[in-house]
Amino acid sequence: MSFGGNGEMESLDLPECPVCLQNYDGEYTIPRVLACGHSACEACLVRLPERYPETIRCPACTQLVKYPPLGPTALPKNIDLLSFSLSLNPNPNSRSSQNPQKQSTDGVCKFLPRIWSDEFYDTWKEWVLPSDALSVETEVGDVTRDGLCTVLKGRTGSGSGFGLGSGRVWFREDQSVSFVQVGSLPNLGSSGFEFSYIARVMKCLSGMREGERNELGLLLRASVRQCRKVGKVYGLWGNSEDGFLYVVCERRNGSFSEKLNELRDGDGFGKDGLSAFAMIAMEVCEAVTGLHSEGFASGCFGVSCFGFDDFGHVFVDLSEVLVTGRKAWRSVVDSVSGTMEIDAEVLGVTFGKLLKDDVFISPEVLFEALQKEGIAVESDSSRYLVGYGSDVCSLACVLVRLLLGKEFSEEIVKTSENLFRDHSTYASWIERVSALLEIKFGSEYASLKENLCNCLNFNPESRPLMIDVMKCIRELIIKPQCDITAGLDGAVKDESANCCLILGELCQIPKQISETQKENELQGSKVSGGADFDQIGDERTNNGVVDGLAEGNVKSKVMQGHRDSITGLAVGGELLFSSSFDKTIHLWSLQDFSHVHTFKGHEHAIKALIYVDEEQPLCISGDSGGDIFIWGACTPLGQEPLKILYEEKDWRFSGIHALASRNGYVYTGSGDRTVKAWSVRDGTLSCTMSGHRSVVSTLAVCDGVLYSGSWDGTIRLWSLSDHSPLTVLEEDTSGTVTSVLSLAVDRHLLIATHENGCVKVWRNDVFMKSIKMHNGAVFASGMEGKWLFTGGWDKTVNIQELSGDEIQIDYRPVGFIPCDSVITTLLSWQGKLFVGHANRNITAMLLWCVCFQLLIKLS
Repeated sequence: MSFGGNGEMESLDLPECPVCLQNYDGEYTIPRVLACGHSACEACLVRLPERYPETIRCPACTQLVKYPPLGPTALPKNIDLLSFSLSLNPNPNSRSSQNPQKQSTDGVCKFLPRIWSDEFYDTWKEWVLPSDALSVETEVGDVTRDGLCTVLKGRTGSGSGFGLGSGRVWFREDQSVSFVQVGSLPNLGSSGFEFSYIARVMKCLSGMREGERNELGLLLRASVRQCRKVGKVYGLWGNSEDGFLYVVCERRNGSFSEKLNELRDGDGFGKDGLSAFAMIAMEVCEAVTGLHSEGFASGCFGVSCFGFDDFGHVFVDLSEVLVTGRKAWRSVVDSVSGTMEIDAEVLGVTFGKLLKDDVFISPEVLFEALQKEGIAVESDSSRYLVGYGSDVCSLACVLVRLLLGKEFSEEIVKTSENLFRDHSTYASWIERVSALLEIKFGSEYASLKENLCNCLNFNPESRPLMIDVMKCIRELIIKPQCDITAGLDGAVKDESANCCLILGELCQIPKQISETQKENELQGSKVSGGADFDQIGDERTNNGVVDGLAEGNVKSKVMQGHRDSITGLAVGGELLFSSSFDKTIHLWSLQDFSHVHTFKGHEHAIKALIYVDEEQPLCISGDSGGDIFIWGACTPLGQEPLKILYEEKDWRFSGIHALASRNGYVYTGSGDRTVKAWSVRDGTLSCTMSGHRSVVSTLAVCDGVLYSGSWDGTIRLWSLSDHSPLTVLEEDTSGTVTSVLSLAVDRHLLIATHENGCVKVWRNDVFMKSIKMHNGAVFASGMEGKWLFTGGWDKTVNIQELSGDEIQIDYRPVGFIPCDSVITTLLSWQGKLFVGHANRNITAMLLWCVCFQLLIKLS
């Protein structure tokens, strides 16, 4: 009871049902007491699901409690709570509750810093392709590799058969793909903690400029719509061999240029080949229109930007479009290097050089690119806007190049210096192109010549629409009066594109990446490992947080003393307890990890260890001979056990394999396939729980439920109130048995690890997901908040972040810690991770400091 500043008693919060939030009364909202001590109203208890027979979960603490067959009326009424409620408010439900119940949220462990936000991760996770799903074969085209301006070719894994889920593009097995470099994966050097593949990709994405990420998102989302005329973009892939992030695109067999060479008359098309040219040119126009329908303008084209699909139709190859744009951008940057202003002569030479290299760009796009580089242009042409009309000019250059061959490029070089001196010189160049077309094809094809030359006009507004170009070309095959589709209009009406690729940031070469590549080339070394992050941000290191942290290594302490493999770890009373096959228990200080004491007395190898702090602090250990030792854990530490419990000996079975404790009982998982409950107070055997068909290898306790895992591949749930069976999880009827080796429970989540390297997740006892996390048996697991730690035969501790809801569970691989021995047990506690090894050592790791230092390197 509290009083306000004027001495008057403040109003109290009225007791209410935790489910419906209604105040208790004696008529409609009657409080009934559950076995856990919490109360809820009768009406809500009736509606709670009975997942197991005569059992419900308390809506307040989520503990499983017994539910009478006759319903809530058989439960005792909470008289005291009801009397208190009615004394404060005789009409409790005459108004709605003023204090809605606060929702409890799952705590997030604070010792591991967040590398990305949930929103960022959810946006990009589906687009990250598995690290082992793709392989690079050789470079396309030039043998010498110029990373950012080269398309690499590769294939999907044979027999992988993976997909990207609902709404994403699915791969075929052994499918051809192409790669375009878009970023550099962070190189973590020789650090003892290594971020996972997905974390490195996410960090690379988060380090990109916002414009780059937006453009990547547009390309990926456009692929979901699967326009037939635009090559697919499958996703993002990090290559661990060279340390770069790539966008993965569709690749078809055969070169566009090589296919055309079979139809050409020498270097270009003759009159006899115009019908074949018309068929291809129409498809090229359709492909560009398809690109425009997705909201993209390329800004420049080359012959290599197009390809044939499996049915002989032309499509836009987005990987080549990006690389062609980068080549154009690099050429522009090189031509104006060291200057802030450019005259008409240099401008014309730059334009001519691009066209000579088969990179066709419209004048307004060239001027816009120069302005983005901060170069003043001596021309009034900057007033023209870049849009779909810019692609009309670039496409016309491609078509003229196909018709005339190298003669078109040679003509450009002759007149390039004066090309932009004024509008008349540019018009003269167009007239020269028109003359070349007339010389080769005569006046019979004047309409085609005129249309293509109009596409080259300086002013984008005076150029014809793409649909008009396509109709003109179509007339080479079908006379207008015979063309029933002549009246159809498939033009993209909005002239302003959502994204012009060449002017976007994906085509602009990031200075930090290009400088790294140039430096490696000067040193004669192959580009590998991405950018060097070890030299970044050292001055920002917080010495107070990472004090004593060896450069590039995990802050850890190795504790030595045991003479055989470590089998158990427990924490309590400022001490770390460790058990071993050497029949001893060592006690270590949590302050400096020094050895404090040793418990001796077991005659057999110790297999399980727990710490109990109920009536008094105790350390309990079980061995392979079936003996259970109870040690006093308070100071002064003694040499002899307080009590020894003996399991009934049976030569067919091998002793104690697991221990757990709750409510004055110690539970043992035994080789005789049973779970036993022992009274800690008097040492008597209270109950034997049978059901498993093999060794009970692991135990866990949470919310009134005892979980037991067995080598028979099942997990059984038992009620702690009366030790009755509740249910069986993962009961396999197929004949395949995968032993359960460890369990970890945290409120709603249950984690089980198996000998085949899989980790299975249940939420509220409903199976959610199976994850292949390790190569080999997973002997140990632990949870703290949403962080899951697993370790086993492959000598690696994996760290995952779990998230999700009632519908699905998502796991996010954060990283891993390589170790020098098999991991037999582990324990996470207050930001520290204790790992027991088969080589007799125990390693204490300060995880928060590890991740903090690595994040500084990544920033």
